[in-house]
Amino acid sequence: MNKILVILNPAARGERARSLHRAIQDLSHTAIVRETRKPGDAEALAERGIEQGFSTIVAAGGDGTVNEVVNGIGQADVAFGVLPVGTMNVFALELGIPNDLKKAWAVIERGEERRIDLPMGNEEYFVQLAGVGLDAEVVRQTTPDFKKALGPVSYVVSLAQVVARKPPEIVAIDSAGERHTGSFVLVGNGRYYGGPWVLFRDAMLDDGLLDVVVFKNQSHWDVMRYFQAIIFGNHHELPDVEYFQTEKLCVAAEDDVPVELDGEVAGFAPFTFGFAPRRLRVLAPPVDKRRRR
Repeated sequence: MNKILVILNPAARGERARSLHRAIQDLSHTAIVRETRKPGDAEALAERGIEQGFSTIVAAGGDGTVNEVVNGIGQADVAFGVLPVGTMNVFALELGIPNDLKKAWAVIERGEERRIDLPMGNEEYFVQLAGVGLDAEVVRQTTPDFKKALGPVSYVVSLAQVVARKPPEIVAIDSAGERHTGSFVLVGNGRYYGGPWVLFRDAMLDDGLLDVVVFKNQSHWDVMRYFQAIIFGNHHELPDVEYFQTEKLCVAAEDDVPVELDGEVAGFAPFTFGFAPRRLRVLAPPVDKRRRR
């Protein structure tokens, strides 16, 4: 029997959270739904679910919840599902999972699996994106109180403050030993960054490669120019942007440069990125054959 554990991180508490809990429970009377209360709960609940013999573990929330649940699962031989009920779930977008709760649950019920690469930074797993430098520093500076006070604008304020500083010099060394230097670095497993913007044009979740973009500069003008190019999909054509694929990446910097994994600060450089090939069993619609090489 397929035992399903749903780990729910409600965006709000009170009646709204109870309503979401009931909606998920009504979709399957046999699934067990457990709610998180604080950071770290989703990972702990996933670890406990493995010990209790659940064969499918589902992350119901945003990218942060997905990241925690994946770290709780690790390389255990269980199926992993996603219900995108958080404020942002780029991984669900990457997998083609609908935002509609019933349609997303139908994907889980069908039980169609894809085996995808499971990337890691040092000893911590991530599924979609890692950042070294700029975006990690923005995440680090945007405190929960700041976000509560200003909402999404808080990230813009933090970004303006960060780009006003002297950028660090980050050295990234790929699996061939080639050195790449820049002001900030993004490492992807999938194509998308921050929403529907394709940052890593050649990325595939199961190709055995990490996709890397190195941005050489970090002034206000440069960051605006990069963002505009990303929106139009031609950032890889800029002379001060470097895009490559690699099986392994080591990053270092002389200053204290933060690193984020799936939008959560994970530490400071130096960091080594790698992956376990095709190790994560995800429940998702069949891949679009047009995306295959």
